[in-house]
Amino acid sequence: MASEESKRLMMFSGRSSPALAREIAKYLGIQLGKVEVASFSNGEIYVRYLESVRGADVFIIQTLSNPINDNLIELLVMIDALKRASAHGIFAVVPHYGYARQDKKAAAREPITAKLIADLLVTAGISRMITVDLHAGQIQGFFDVPVDHLTSLPILADYFEEMNLKDLVVVSPDVGRVKVAKKYADRIGASLAILHKTRPAHSVVEVAHVIGEVEDKPCLLIDDMVDTAGTLVSGAQALIDHGAKEVYAGATHPVLSGPAIERIAKSPIKKLVVTDTIPIPENKMISKLKVLSLAQLFALAIRNVYEDRSVSELFDGQNQP
Repeated sequence: MASEESKRLMMFSGRSSPALAREIAKYLGIQLGKVEVASFSNGEIYVRYLESVRGADVFIIQTLSNPINDNLIELLVMIDALKRASAHGIFAVVPHYGYARQDKKAAAREPITAKLIADLLVTAGISRMITVDLHAGQIQGFFDVPVDHLTSLPILADYFEEMNLKDLVVVSPDVGRVKVAKKYADRIGASLAILHKTRPAHSVVEVAHVIGEVEDKPCLLIDDMVDTAGTLVSGAQALIDHGAKEVYAGATHPVLSGPAIERIAKSPIKKLVVTDTIPIPENKMISKLKVLSLAQLFALAIRNVYEDRSVSELFDGQNQP
């Protein structure tokens, strides 16, 4: 056991989100630790820490974004190396938790992959996990170690509140997101509307109804992630078709796969505001995109976890989603 006198915080970054890791370290006033992470020609991943981690509380920053399977294995290998190097505590900071949409069996003979990922991380050796805006909150229960579930809600909501959009309507993209959309609406002081949609196939979305008054009003679509942007764009078009004055959108995780950027560029969405849980390549940074940093939020959470203080106090009176 590390004594209070010998207790020390160290932080390392995997290769998936080095810029965010540097920003977090800057807020904490520390240097990122030195680690060699490489891939062999056959795709296998090699990790070696270049400084002692014995007895330290070590935080690894690694988001599970594309290439998600490589980034996941890299995280597991980094955790295993820390365990074998006698780190006191191993804390996985995973801004975007991949496979989160596979959180239940929706049909016969399907896996629950979100649980599998949790089991892999715990088996590898994590002491705790820190993440933000899980697609399904119950994923916290998939872990046999504590999970600190942060939310970007105050940061995104405050951005739109500062825009001072008169008669703003916050819109939930489906009935499953109503609770979160209501929290945004309450914080901003906006009204609420709901889209009723159907999914005839994977990544295919059809909006059937708009529940609520949106005519001649600016609308803000809120979701946890933007993947192929099918839900977002069809929702925005449905709002325009129902007389909305203009449409904005906000989401925590900019997955932006496949045709997402082209769809957003051609859509009626005036601005899409996301966070830096997933790095966005330069060729996808269109003028409609605005990226807000969560580095300070993660830094505060890491500091509170390290000092055995409450993490929930970071939410400024807001309940977690």
